[in-house]
Amino acid sequence: MEIKHKLEVLFMVFGIIFLAELGDKTQLAVLTLSVKTKSPFWVFLGASLALTVLSFIGAYLGEVLTRYIPRDIFEKIVGLIFIIVGILTIFKK
Repeated sequence: MEIKHKLEVLFMVFGIIFLAELGDKTQLAVLTLSVKTKSPFWVFLGASLALTVLSFIGAYLGEVLTRYIPRDIFEKIVGLIFIIVGILTIFKK
């Protein structure tokens, strides 16, 4: 894969994840923990490590799963999971 393509993927993923995570519960948890502990650097470090490990698992698990499940079917399954989670969130009390 050429460097230009790699950089395009990098910036695309950064933009999508940045916008998706803006104002979500993870960011609010980090904010709350930072205020509570008065240790913003260590909260940042812990949150960064957690998100890095989760991203690593997601990226490589996705690659492994698509070896066994065709990509279009995999995308439909993931989309369906998102819809189910959304519906459960709507009706959650």
